[in-house]
Amino acid sequence: MDITARPYPPADLVGDDASIVTTLRPAPEIGDWIRANILEEGGALYNPDHSHLIDADLCFLWASTAFTKQGRTVLGQCEQLMFRAGGWQKARQEQQMREWFGFVPDFIITLAADYCSQCSDIEFCSLVEHELMHIGQQMDEFESPKFDKEGRPKLYMRGHDVEEFIGVVERYGASRDVQRMIDAASRAPAAGRTSIARACGTCLKVAA
Repeated sequence: MDITARPYPPADLVGDDASIVTTLRPAPEIGDWIRANILEEGGALYNPDHSHLIDADLCFLWASTAFTKQGRTVLGQCEQLMFRAGGWQKARQEQQMREWFGFVPDFIITLAADYCSQCSDIEFCSLVEHELMHIGQQMDEFESPKFDKEGRPKLYMRGHDVEEFIGVVERYGASRDVQRMIDAASRAPAAGRTSIARACGTCLKVAA
């Protein structure tokens, strides 16, 4: 697969001083790469499981460093923007979004720049698709996809199929936790892989 044009974080986000204060920066290049390689038919990594995201209000951020929560290092996080505050707090939050992206998106995916600057292509793709999988399309009572009045998919934040998304396992192999379950059932030798699910801030928020 041709993923040589994979986006890398700006060098100044991963320098010696980057770990002192966490810096967030808009990353439209991630969205452009995902659209060209994963969302659009004919892309090197095209995945129809994400077809509902082709016109989604989804934006991306680099965070200069990962962070630790519940004893785990968070490398990526998907969020659905919901401003619960009102008045000036809400206005301030919306202003930040407009300054970063030009509008207020429905979803934001943040990736750790320090990790993404040195991880392998497979690890980067697995992390990106893991976060994309958190944005699902709502279904009606007949298990048909839901759309709004403009014909756009109705999206929501979803959890894992098991300990990991089935689509990610099919494309990149089992994470450590999923592989342990497979080994226990089949008594096959262990095949350790990076556990992306355990590094996902979205999953940790749900578990909290």
